[in-house]
Amino acid sequence: MLSFASYPSPMSSTAFLVDPTIETQLSAWLRDLGAVRRLAPLTLEAYQRDLGQFLSFLAHHTGGQVSIATLKQMRAADIRAFMAARREESLGSRSLARALSAIRSFFRFLEREGVMATEALNVIRTPKQGKSLPKALTVLEAKQTIAATGEMEDRPWVAARDMAVLSLCYGAGLRISEALAVTRADLEGTAMRVTGKGGKTRLVPLIVSVRAAIETYLELCPFNLGPSQPLFRGVKGGVLSPRLIQLRVAQLRSALGLPPSATPHALRHTFATHLLGRGGDLRAIQELLGHASLSTTQIYTAVDTDRLLESYRAAHPRS
Repeated sequence: MLSFASYPSPMSSTAFLVDPTIETQLSAWLRDLGAVRRLAPLTLEAYQRDLGQFLSFLAHHTGGQVSIATLKQMRAADIRAFMAARREESLGSRSLARALSAIRSFFRFLEREGVMATEALNVIRTPKQGKSLPKALTVLEAKQTIAATGEMEDRPWVAARDMAVLSLCYGAGLRISEALAVTRADLEGTAMRVTGKGGKTRLVPLIVSVRAAIETYLELCPFNLGPSQPLFRGVKGGVLSPRLIQLRVAQLRSALGLPPSATPHALRHTFATHLLGRGGDLRAIQELLGHASLSTTQIYTAVDTDRLLESYRAAHPRS
């Protein structure tokens, strides 16, 4: 295992210095993370590196060897100064949050061991992380994903079931959990009642192809389904597990050469992105997706802008 002293300071060219007590506590902390909390080796290495960089900064910041006394005198301003310095090195919010997590973990360990306690970390907020943009499939990829489902399964009713579930994700924008909870009573002609997060219900229109996929499945399904029972069933008659649909999409990814981001939930993202790209109203898309806040739906505007920029760069002669 690497020694903390082997890490050079990210802010200077010299290695930071810690006294023997700190060195002993660092080793004990790492053993605790590995043996008790069973963190993965790469996570351990990242935590070790992050804390090493913090202690290196602290030695440089205070102008002396880091000791227990140094840590007891540490203020919230010292931690903020470290985070500001790392920001200047273009460290992202995710990496900063992990570094702060490593620092908090070490100080919690010191407190549990009765070595020391500090209030400095209690007033430090974890950096906000920007929402990652949903990765949508192209229209062709989405259609191929659903169409190829039947080729992956020899049992017609199972193939029809999986096609119906994926059709609800792409054709109606449902979450996988919402699709698997649909009952006969939820079907209302050309629309469907969907129960989303927080128990909130919404009506979602069903396009012809989605209605046809559901009807085909119901015709082939070998089980008697009551009006209030979930439609989609496993081969033994139990409620269908989302894991089986995830595995089916993994097979499709491999067969069609789709990116790793192609998941059942990506079909929901694709539904929203394609609607917006065709001029769909943002408020209407919010209602269809069941988002409580319009700001959640607005992330798709960034996706659409990215697609426009990609097309521009690929096609414009002056790009």
